[in-house]
Amino acid sequence: MYVSEFYKNFFGFKVYKISLDAGCTCPTRDGTKGSRGCIFCSATGSGDFAATRGKPVSEQIEEAKKLVENKLKGRGDGACKDGKSVKGKYIAYFQNFTNTYGDPERLAALYNEAASCPDICGISIGTRPDCLNEKILGHIKKLCDIGTAENPFLVSIELGLQTVNEKSADFIRRGFCLEEYRRAVHQIRETDRRIHIVTHAIFGLPGESEKDMLNTVREITGTADGIKISCLHVLKGTDLAELYERGEVTVLEEEEYYGLIGKALEIIPPDFVIHRLTGDGAKSILIAPLWTANKRRVHNELSRRFSIF
Repeated sequence: MYVSEFYKNFFGFKVYKISLDAGCTCPTRDGTKGSRGCIFCSATGSGDFAATRGKPVSEQIEEAKKLVENKLKGRGDGACKDGKSVKGKYIAYFQNFTNTYGDPERLAALYNEAASCPDICGISIGTRPDCLNEKILGHIKKLCDIGTAENPFLVSIELGLQTVNEKSADFIRRGFCLEEYRRAVHQIRETDRRIHIVTHAIFGLPGESEKDMLNTVREITGTADGIKISCLHVLKGTDLAELYERGEVTVLEEEEYYGLIGKALEIIPPDFVIHRLTGDGAKSILIAPLWTANKRRVHNELSRRFSIF
C-alpha cells in the first residue's frame, strides 16, 4: 500500500507532510559516539528541505505550509483552490538530525506546539533507535490521545536503520547495532501500539550486495509498519563526497536502482505502507547520482514500471 492510500484510509482527506527543525543534534556529531556524523549526512542532518532552524515551531509550520502551497500552485495542482490555498491538512515532520535526542521536556513542548497548530493532523518524529527512552516515549504516547474518531491524529516515529549489514553500518558510522534497532521497535510497541513505525533503508551503500539490500527490506517489513527507501546520495561537504571524488565508492545507475526496487516490491506485503521509493538531495549540493535530481521524472518512471502510485 502506498502512503497516499494509507493517509486516505486513515484521515479521509488529503494530507501533506511538512519538515520542521527541532534544533537537535546526533550522538555521532556531539562527541558521544563520534563528531562527524554518518558519512553521507549533510550539514543539515538530512533536513535540507526543512523550515528555518531557530524559529518557533508555529512560525516554521506557517513557513512550510507556504512552501507547499507555492510548489502546488507552480505545477497547477488541483489541490489549490482558486490558486490561493491548499485543500487538506498537514503532518508536522521533525526531520533534521535526531529529534528525540535532548531534554525530553523541551522536545515534548515542541511536539505539543506543533500538534496545537491549525491544520496539523499528525506528528512524525525522525530519530535513531539508540536515542529513545521511557521518558520521551511517554511524551509521545500522550500525543496518541489527541485523535478522535471524528478528527484522527497520526503519531509516527521514523527510525534510520539504512542497512542490516553490520559491516556496512560500521563503514557509514551509524553508531548502533541491529539488535538496538529491534529493541527500539519493541520499546515503541510496548509504549503504544497506535504509534506508526516507519523505518528508513538506503540502497547502494558502499560494499552492499543485492542480498544485503533485500535483507534490509525483509527486516523492516518484519518489524515496522512502513518503509522509506532511497538511493544513496553523494552530497557536497560530506565524507562520502571525498571518497566518491577519490574513486573509492560508486553510486547506483538508474536502471540498477529500478531493478532493485522491483525486487523489493516483491518482498513488501500488500498491506505494508510504502512511504517512499525515491529521495532527492538538495540540487545545490547533490554530486551524484545526478539522475535522482529530477524527482518527478523518477517518480513517474516508478509509477509506469510498477503501477504503485
